[in-house]
Amino acid sequence: MDSKIKIIPLGGVRENGKNMYAVEINDGIYILDCGLKYPENELLGIDVVIPDFSYLKENRDRIVGVFLTHGHADAIGALPYFLGEFNVPVFGSKMTIELAKISVSESSEAASFDDFHVVSDRSEIDFEDVRITFFRTTHSIPGSLGIAVHTDAGAIVYTGDFKFDQTATHLYRTDYSQLTKLGDQGVLALLSDSSNAENPAPSASENQISDYIKGVFNDHQGRIIVASVASNIIRMQQVFDAAAQSGRKVFLSGKDLDKIVKTALKLSMLKLPSPDLLINNASDLEKLDANQTVIIQTGKMGEPIKALQRMANKEEKDINIEPGDLVFITTTPSTAMETTVAKTRDMIYRADAEVKMISDEMNSAGDASQNDLQLLLNILKPKFFIPVQGEYRLLSSHARLAKQLGYTDAQIVIPSKGDVISISEDEIWVSGGLDIADTMIDGSGIGDIGNIVLRDRKVLSEDGIFVAVITIDRKKKRVISSPKLTSRGFVYVKANKDLMNEASEIIKKTVQDNLENKEFDWSNLKQDVRDGLSDYLYHQTKRHPVILPVIMEVNQHHKRTNKKHSKGNGKSDKVESAENSEV
Repeated sequence: MDSKIKIIPLGGVRENGKNMYAVEINDGIYILDCGLKYPENELLGIDVVIPDFSYLKENRDRIVGVFLTHGHADAIGALPYFLGEFNVPVFGSKMTIELAKISVSESSEAASFDDFHVVSDRSEIDFEDVRITFFRTTHSIPGSLGIAVHTDAGAIVYTGDFKFDQTATHLYRTDYSQLTKLGDQGVLALLSDSSNAENPAPSASENQISDYIKGVFNDHQGRIIVASVASNIIRMQQVFDAAAQSGRKVFLSGKDLDKIVKTALKLSMLKLPSPDLLINNASDLEKLDANQTVIIQTGKMGEPIKALQRMANKEEKDINIEPGDLVFITTTPSTAMETTVAKTRDMIYRADAEVKMISDEMNSAGDASQNDLQLLLNILKPKFFIPVQGEYRLLSSHARLAKQLGYTDAQIVIPSKGDVISISEDEIWVSGGLDIADTMIDGSGIGDIGNIVLRDRKVLSEDGIFVAVITIDRKKKRVISSPKLTSRGFVYVKANKDLMNEASEIIKKTVQDNLENKEFDWSNLKQDVRDGLSDYLYHQTKRHPVILPVIMEVNQHHKRTNKKHSKGNGKSDKVESAENSEV
């Protein structure tokens, strides 16, 4: 083997989403996918999480390009942030590139980027020592492609999200001949989707799902609110078809969904069964009977669950859940979202509406089941295997499936983020590791939220905040007035007067002790106040609120007024005061 080959997962392993894999061949770095993930509950206030680009910044001159498998957020969502840092070409199918352009255009840092290249399953891209090819896969969005990085030792194959469906239409159909040819040419290592690796049941075909959706539409006589991921194009087509068959009109809720649907229609990846199927304005819904209406809700960034919660609580501007509605959840939530989904269902029932989830009735996942995963391994016959895309239990389950086919521990690596996986002619091993951290996006801030901020948010959410404001005269070494205490999310002040009075005395004593200390220091003063209050409040309440001491300093400066102007006015010297505060 002449080529030096390393594979570094920068995301997408031991987690849901955020797929990004750096394949190093000699001096070049080939990036496979550039995705984000939506935060779980403990990441309070965080909008999305993207991969850590630190290693790529250190090796920016070696990056050859970004190669995308499909147009979902877990594969393209981090592109706006990545392209704000790096100017490298991006390759993907026509649908994937159009969705990537929409995402990037909304970023001020990357909006001017225009180095996109459309590829197909017939494309070959030749670099100096590497050749890149693509193969068609079946997923819930058209234009999904697997990627093969060909080296002199064999191909590194990355599947992206995929499943096998013998009834898939031409836009979604897997090219089995391509896979067979790739396997015959020799696959050195396979990076394969593990998102559904625990599921022994075969995935329902899209024909079965389509028939089920039509049955739901025909059975319900009221308004139907469909909750779906915005970029799940095949589900959109099935909803359009079912709405047309049942004599209903469709309203698209949200700008993200409207852009994606219009893009898919323009590319003929989505078809309207009737030209007047879509309703453009929410006000037009009032002109239709309930049994003529379908509303597709995807929410911010295409995720529908939080939007459903707002609709159930009557917090949405235009459309909310009403008695008699059917909320039809057509997305398959991850395990991490199960509690949130259960709460959402309860909220919908409280709004006197009905709920159906497609995942309750059938295995509607867009990712490969256990049989599919083993079939792919048998077709490609890779020398080495790296399960990716999923939490650890899913990667481990996928590894067990490979072992059932005869693979050994020496041929399998279950990776962690930042592992440097080296491959030689007859061995695969973890040769090192990078210090990889999640980059959290909060509003317009990129990576400025770390563990300390998250810890404070967690404490605030659980124990609240306690603010103590006190004014001192440092020259006279005395406290000017009693502390003013404020509590939010900790205790109700009026009902806890004894607690507040004792806290006030502790603050005054602590401050007075510091004022009488010859080596007075603001930092020590604030820390002593925090420590004294923290011990007392925990002893009384068994809680640790965030304690914020605000120290105000008053300085008295005497200025004698001009005698000419003050003569005979009977007034004493004018007093001016200045206040300084330390937080």
